[in-house]
Amino acid sequence: MSLQDLWFTLIAVLWCGYFLLEGFDFGVGVLLHVVGRTQTERGILLRAIGPVWDGNEVWLLVAGGATFAAFPLWYATLFSGFYLALLLILVALIVRVLAIEYRNKELDPLWRMRWDLAHTISAAVPALLWGVAFANIVHGVPIDAAHHYTGSFFTLLNPYALLGGLVTLSVFTLHGAVFLTLKTTDELRERARAVAVRVGPVAAVLAVVFLVWTQADTGHGASAVFAVLAAVALVGGLVATLRGRDGWAFVGTGTAIVAATATLFSALHPDVMPSSTSAAYSLTVANASSSHYTLTVMSWVAVAFTPVVLLYQGWTYWVFRARITGDAVLPAILRPKAGSGAGPDDHGGSSAGSDVAAATGSGIAPTTGSGVAPGAAAQPGPTTA
Repeated sequence: MSLQDLWFTLIAVLWCGYFLLEGFDFGVGVLLHVVGRTQTERGILLRAIGPVWDGNEVWLLVAGGATFAAFPLWYATLFSGFYLALLLILVALIVRVLAIEYRNKELDPLWRMRWDLAHTISAAVPALLWGVAFANIVHGVPIDAAHHYTGSFFTLLNPYALLGGLVTLSVFTLHGAVFLTLKTTDELRERARAVAVRVGPVAAVLAVVFLVWTQADTGHGASAVFAVLAAVALVGGLVATLRGRDGWAFVGTGTAIVAATATLFSALHPDVMPSSTSAAYSLTVANASSSHYTLTVMSWVAVAFTPVVLLYQGWTYWVFRARITGDAVLPAILRPKAGSGAGPDDHGGSSAGSDVAAATGSGIAPTTGSGVAPGAAAQPGPTTA
């Protein structure tokens, strides 16, 4: 394998990791008002992704940085041609960060309601547009002999790309619902499972149609294997959800996302950005890559630091593996003082104490040495099978 092929594969792995991990973050955001019917319940859902959502976004930063360093011409053409679409994604990601961080800066219910709504919208937008963007990359876009994108924003809104967007939106929503069945208990868990059962068939049908279309249009042997694996894993995840096997359901949806992403990249290779104007104008791993020396240095850096990053992120997930409940035990400093006039919250308790996260400023309850948030009672262990 040449260094160009190696880095194309590594970039594909980074995108697989990003969609696998950030996918359930987007799904939880989309379902914030569906599974969480009160502000207190929505606070619990946010605590479920609280320790990991920002770490999950690192995969996107590394994927973008690796593309810029390894394939600068691909990066330049992609970001100039998809400028408006990528700008919308960037703005949505920024708003989502603000919604998570600012939600509990105030106890005012209207303040929290607005940020929760902003969170839902800003999670749905990138979940949709990432599918549109990658579908266009695989399908091909108008590129001239100078490797300049010659289309417009509306060129990207073709039927195949829109189907790709609906696939990522529906599959990420399903992935988020399955994740919530692993991280919540009682009524929230049952609501999340009910959503997964309803969304799952729609996501499966859309995904199968999209993968078949991809295979018929640009696919070959390797992409066909990944496409079949994605379809089987998604169906297996739905069966596991129906049987209450939350751990296996999450494995199924996660495997489906990784396999579907691998399908797109394997169908794309050796191109990195096909031209619909002329095949001679397409960007490939050969004509879009950096120098051999640059790729060599990058490879040694990746060998040195990638295991450290993976171990750290794996440790984070292990520490915060316990389920989250709403049985809050508030420290004295967070309890409302007598005569403070604190009003009732959604459950009839004190609004000043209904959500431990209100005092943290980040929307996430402070953690203890055990990795379980105060007010987030640990169950005997997550359901893994």
